Amino acid sequence: MKKTVTAYLHTHWDREWYREFEVFRLRLLRVFDNVLNMLEAEKIPSFYFDGQVIALLDYLEFRPGKKKLVKKLIREKKLFIGPFYCLVDEFLTDRKCFEKNLEIGLKISQEFGCEDFIGYFADTFGHSKSIPPILKKYGIDKAIVWRGVGDLPAEFIFNGVNTVNLIRGYFMDIFSANISVEEKAGWLEKDLDKIAQKASNHLLLPVGADHLGIECDIKEQIDKVNKLLCNYKIVLGSPFDYFKKVKFKTVFNDELRDNSKTFILPGSYSARRNLKQYNTKCSYLLEQADNIQKFYGSKYKNVIDYAYKLLLQNQAHDSICGCSTDLVHRENITRYEKILQIAETVIEELRLIHNFKTPLMKSSQKLEGYEVIETSQGFDNSILYDTQKIPVTEDLTTIYTLKRKPRKTTDLKLKFSDGRLFLNNIEIEFIKRIDMGDTYNFGAVYGDYGEKAKISSFRKNVVKTNFFDVKIDYGENLINFKIEWDNKFKNKLWQVRFVLPNPVDTTFSEDMNTIIQRHFDPDYDMLLHLPKKRGIEVKTNFAPMQRLVWAQGFGVITKGLTEYEVFKNTLSVTLLRSTGIISNPQNPSRSTPAGPPLEVPDAQLLGHNSVEFSVGFFDINDWQNYINEVYPPFIQAV
Repeated sequence: MKKTVTAYLHTHWDREWYREFEVFRLRLLRVFDNVLNMLEAEKIPSFYFDGQVIALLDYLEFRPGKKKLVKKLIREKKLFIGPFYCLVDEFLTDRKCFEKNLEIGLKISQEFGCEDFIGYFADTFGHSKSIPPILKKYGIDKAIVWRGVGDLPAEFIFNGVNTVNLIRGYFMDIFSANISVEEKAGWLEKDLDKIAQKASNHLLLPVGADHLGIECDIKEQIDKVNKLLCNYKIVLGSPFDYFKKVKFKTVFNDELRDNSKTFILPGSYSARRNLKQYNTKCSYLLEQADNIQKFYGSKYKNVIDYAYKLLLQNQAHDSICGCSTDLVHRENITRYEKILQIAETVIEELRLIHNFKTPLMKSSQKLEGYEVIETSQGFDNSILYDTQKIPVTEDLTTIYTLKRKPRKTTDLKLKFSDGRLFLNNIEIEFIKRIDMGDTYNFGAVYGDYGEKAKISSFRKNVVKTNFFDVKIDYGENLINFKIEWDNKFKNKLWQVRFVLPNPVDTTFSEDMNTIIQRHFDPDYDMLLHLPKKRGIEVKTNFAPMQRLVWAQGFGVITKGLTEYEVFKNTLSVTLLRSTGIISNPQNPSRSTPAGPPLEVPDAQLLGHNSVEFSVGFFDINDWQNYINEVYPPFIQAV
């Protein structure tokens, strides 16, 4: 008896990637015009629009006359949208942004009449264990995943949510191939055999690919293929049909970052570090602006929602992960700057009205309890934000950027001895390694364990090395590091390395504003496992973080450094990873391309670079207080 295969038609819509947003949007018009025509003519039963609403909104901005038809098809359960506003990365977004993504996406989806939702993560680079509880909070009890799942079956329970593993991925463009129906049937039979090994008697088959339209004769092709398939019968439907047919028994409660079967592309967590810094700063300040405006009556709600939409657009995985063209990421930076303008303006307007102080301020006056960290020429905010005044030349004055002084200065002290830098019994090193990779994967070179910076002196809170100078500032409970340098090197990985007392087999790091525990084999050496055949991505001891990583009582809190590595008794945080290509076909760490081999010179991050991080000793259960020292909640100052 043949097994039933539920096939759903879709297109995976990266809003921007190897082409820019407006270029892809013009393609979207052609793709979705055809989808609507086929749905209206009943040539296809349904279409799954990639789990997000932003592509539909982009389409309707140029095709407003199609809105009535779209709503009709959604009500008839022929077109499925949402629940997300935009498909965002799971490890580089914080909980507030992820929940905003759902809130905005669900509201828009429901306004269009959509009632059925799946947490759809068909191409996310691995999956956070913190996501399923958030889905459940918003009433979503289904999920679809692919990368990072390893050997789990096609149906499993992921941290409490019934989840489908796309065994062969979402990318299935065989019906668009210029080959005979016999060849298509043969290919599909083999592909479905592989899915069947991990599935029940019912199989799920995505039909679609990145930015791919539907073939006008798709139903006829499937009818012809079905006559040739030996063990399967393909039936066009929706993912919701499949969920009704299968049972979920296997339970898995950890994160999904196993790259033994699928690439998880972990180098994207350090590619284009400047984007990660912008994202962290924008997420922080926008949340503070939102909290303050809610405290004072939500006058700025629409403004904040607009800014969050801009931020979420930048958090699409090919955007925040830094694996798109230079033009795409230049537009990302423009969006980030707009978000900062909005957040800072909302905070400052409310501050002037309600006369409260914030941890960081600009003023023409020096304030008690604050220290000056920068001076410039400009106009006082009391003039700039007064709608009854405009600044004139005579108003130009010295403006101080002020930072609240810590209530006490940490007892921690750095020691410099015989060219080595120590914090208690932990040595701090700065490392530069060769990187022959791309924006997706660090390209490790066999035998290269890095060049260690030579430290020549430590005086007046400045550590001098042959790589760069490191400025030291003593905070309330932490020591703060700031490094600024002119990067003249291409294809390098820069790290700060902390040599801990014992082998690092366990870390705790921030994930969706909670702390997760990870276990490592500290003796695992990726250089000894570089792939020799196609289809393999080397396993690494690199992992994503948001703002904090902790091991053996020692914590590192960063401002936009989102990757760490474990090896033997060292914990390293990536400061910069330079690369000049989206996907390098010769990447020694990944034996198959992950995208187009387009040159992206901006990703080398040549020229001025600046990074900040803080270190200290504390109990991991007290992590939030230490995060608050680096990212103080503004609302406490109100």
